[in-house]
Amino acid sequence: MPEVLKEFQFIVSEESEEERIDKYLNELMDSVSRSYIQKLLSNGNITVNGRNVKSNYKVRQEDDIRIFLPTAITPDIVPENIPLSILYEDDDVIVVNKPKNMVVHPAPGHYNGTLVNALLYHCAGNLSGINGVLRPGIVHRIDKNTTGSVIACKNDFAHASIAQQLKEHSIVRKYHAIVCGNLKEEEGTIHTLIGRHPGDRKKMAVVKSGGKDAITHYRVLQHFEKYTYVECVLETGRTHQIRVHMASIGYPLLGDEVYGAGKVPFHLEGQCLHAKILGFCHPSTNRYIETDAPLPEYFEMLLHILK
Repeated sequence: MPEVLKEFQFIVSEESEEERIDKYLNELMDSVSRSYIQKLLSNGNITVNGRNVKSNYKVRQEDDIRIFLPTAITPDIVPENIPLSILYEDDDVIVVNKPKNMVVHPAPGHYNGTLVNALLYHCAGNLSGINGVLRPGIVHRIDKNTTGSVIACKNDFAHASIAQQLKEHSIVRKYHAIVCGNLKEEEGTIHTLIGRHPGDRKKMAVVKSGGKDAITHYRVLQHFEKYTYVECVLETGRTHQIRVHMASIGYPLLGDEVYGAGKVPFHLEGQCLHAKILGFCHPSTNRYIETDAPLPEYFEMLLHILK
């Protein structure tokens, strides 16, 4: 076995039985790709009850899964004194209202100015390590141009708890958005599979097979002449889910240059989407915590203009 950075442990719950191990771990460790998990499995860096298994292994209740992350050569991620709008914080978790144009974690082309850089400074390096040195503390992500609530974890116990809640779809995630067109139905549910776009691997799409189950509930908050202000509640959390789902029913998000059509009005920078409400069971106290991220200034101004 190669030199390891750290060991992580997961115990399989009853509701996850018969799920492929690569899919199971990919959902628990959202920032780690399924292909990388498969590579770890083939290299013997993941064991189940002390033995190696293949990617198609079906997990069973009480399986003891150990992950040994190998040391990787990565650029130094430097703590940066970037102001944060903090919605909630304690010794286990921190919820931040992420601004527009901020990338959540470092990646090629974005090694500075990310939320992780800011969190490393604010939390003095006390962040969970499950998702590796590039994504300390990060359990889930929102897009660069999406604003609002992001939860990060300060230790591995909290990270495992929040990751499990995300997997079980028990975390409350309510987004506010402005879509193009006037929605006919006051509320509805979009239930599809979402996977990579067959013609453009950088995009996601509603697919007939090979994708992940995706469920979005929406309701109208206000009608305008050419646009609709909506609330979208995520039951699952797939990449670009709300953007893909609303575009799939003919109402793309205002400002979305990837899934929308035509020129972007109002000088917007990216999609008009805000992660407003985030509710979760606290990892240590089991108390329900709910945060409400105020709408950003550009969003408030846009609603005023549309009225």
